[in-house]
Amino acid sequence: MKKINQLLASMISIVTASTATAQVNVHASQLSDHELTVLNQLGSPAVVVNMPVSQLLNAPGNEALRAFFFTPVKDSTVLKGKRIAVIAADGFEEIELLGPVWYFKQLGAKVDIVAPKYNPAPARYGLMYPEMSKTHIMAIQYLQPVGWIKFDRTADQIRVSDYDAVFIPGGAWNPDNLRYDKDVIKFIQDFNRSGKLIAAICHAPVVLASADILNGKKLTGYWNIQVDLKNAGGIVLEQPVVTDGNLITSRHPIDVADFSRAVESWLIKK
Repeated sequence: MKKINQLLASMISIVTASTATAQVNVHASQLSDHELTVLNQLGSPAVVVNMPVSQLLNAPGNEALRAFFFTPVKDSTVLKGKRIAVIAADGFEEIELLGPVWYFKQLGAKVDIVAPKYNPAPARYGLMYPEMSKTHIMAIQYLQPVGWIKFDRTADQIRVSDYDAVFIPGGAWNPDNLRYDKDVIKFIQDFNRSGKLIAAICHAPVVLASADILNGKKLTGYWNIQVDLKNAGGIVLEQPVVTDGNLITSRHPIDVADFSRAVESWLIKK
């Protein structure tokens, strides 16, 4: 296990989130007994389900996924000259972004992380944004925030001509953040009209539904969004990866290897 963790640490670069649990910006001494009682009833223990990468790769049945990451790439020039944009926001599933990014870079591709332009919610929403939100996006492992990665560009700065392919990782929060962003949706629509590759995994196909590009398309996605994909006009298949024209979709973190290879194959043919 120690060796696996060391290999994973070298495979990905991520700023580890602090585990500090200071959530209340008010000193207890400033609150009355009644206010403290109410406040205690509005919170809950910070214990969540998570999905560590080492746990995923070592889970029974995931031997092929483990081999995908730990078997050295034979040809590091397969995707040389290809430019890929990864569009993501806070709440992206860690392995679904960092896994394919690592693989595409191993094959020689240039990869940019693209995020929506920083646009904090109004103060009355009560959200507290760390300073790094202006330059980084937050990774999760299923339900647990685990760290931050720096993005290269924002969605209002990119053009269709800049890239050969776009892919969107999942994580339930990430696609929900993306599908409301006008710059992201317009870019996806323009990219689709160009005929270039659009790839989405897990919850990410809902962004494509919001972009209204799924009508008549065969695709797949995480199980609890499949009804949304059908409602958007898609033909949903229960397969690890589905390719239909310039669209590649996948279901789950366990399908990352198949998803990444499908993107590789599509780009090689072009």
